[in-house]
Amino acid sequence: MSLERCRPADIDALTDFLTAVDLTVSGLDAPTVRLWIDRDTTGTVTGSTGYELSGDGSHALIRSVAVSPDARSRGRGTDLARFALARAAQEGASRAWLFSRRSGPFWQGVGFFPADRDELSAALADTHQVRLFRITGQLEHEVAWSRPLDRGEFDGGPHRGSNL
Repeated sequence: MSLERCRPADIDALTDFLTAVDLTVSGLDAPTVRLWIDRDTTGTVTGSTGYELSGDGSHALIRSVAVSPDARSRGRGTDLARFALARAAQEGASRAWLFSRRSGPFWQGVGFFPADRDELSAALADTHQVRLFRITGQLEHEVAWSRPLDRGEFDGGPHRGSNL
């Protein structure tokens, strides 16, 4: 995996990729959203990962973790998730949160547990995705997940060697 920081010129390709895998595409260009992409040898986006930090930096909303369907079941999703968790921890976040209605078992394998949706929305009230979900009424249909973050847990993990 050779991740690169998502640049403004990559947003259209990332939007197409995330639309194809049925993930939220709103706010990808928001200044508070940190995103990375993985490409194949042709330059096509085949994976993505990222997060948004709360205003105080202590909470991270994990988002846009996806692998193209033809590259799944090889551990890439776990590597992408761990990358975002490691980066958020490096920035000082002590708790990670996310929304997922379909991928609970995957996220449990990365250390997440079911969480209170209202607690998530309070901790991350200023993030683009939470604001969007409140405005659109989607928040009440979401399933929240959370886990603590420890910077030391990710030392030597998959974030090394990535093009950042």
